[in-house]
Amino acid sequence: MKILMIEDNESVCEMMGMFFEKENFEASFHGDGKEGFEAYQSQPNAWDIVILDLNLPSMDGMTICRKIRQISKETPIIMLTAQDSESDQVIGLEMGADDYVTKPFSPLTLLARMKALHRRAQVVPTESTNSLENKFDVETKTVKINTSTREAYYHDEMIDSLTPKEFDLFVMFAKHPKRVFTREQLLKSIWEDPFFGDERTVDAHIKKLRQKIERYGPQLIQTVWGVGYKFEEPGD
Repeated sequence: MKILMIEDNESVCEMMGMFFEKENFEASFHGDGKEGFEAYQSQPNAWDIVILDLNLPSMDGMTICRKIRQISKETPIIMLTAQDSESDQVIGLEMGADDYVTKPFSPLTLLARMKALHRRAQVVPTESTNSLENKFDVETKTVKINTSTREAYYHDEMIDSLTPKEFDLFVMFAKHPKRVFTREQLLKSIWEDPFFGDERTVDAHIKKLRQKIERYGPQLIQTVWGVGYKFEEPGD
């Protein structure tokens, strides 16, 4: 992997540099937000993953995340946020981050999240886009999903700006209508097993997924209190 890490804590960068070296990853570190974004902007296709601190000099992490998404919706982004700062985590996901890790964090935790995100980003369709553009491999009364082109439609309108994990969650729910999934089941299927991190990452992603669904019609992802979440269409 080629990693762009924008983080102003030198000790964190030094620590992760040692771990990246052991993994044979190539990493570029920037402690200034504007400088880090310019490094991305100059070579947007060069990076396999961006690790982005929230609080940075010159340009904050939220702004950088939003600007990266204006250039590319595909570059995987992991946001580093303060411990238990749910509002920052939700805003980070809203700006386009694929995942977040709370500080202080274990280097092994961050590596595990990076590898899981990178694996999903490397999935390449086996057929050409042209042959798949009208093929939906998941269909319900109101939803159509093409998992090869990674497009999801609600009432024949494409749901815009789904992040990779939001899309994967939507696919899993739509494939199994009315089945109730616990947070643990979703983490094992959509993130990685074992999962290193906070289970509330599921809640944050589902909150954003729901907000995007509601632009097109009634809510499809329902909460089953004390258990988890399920996909249920209006009238079912």
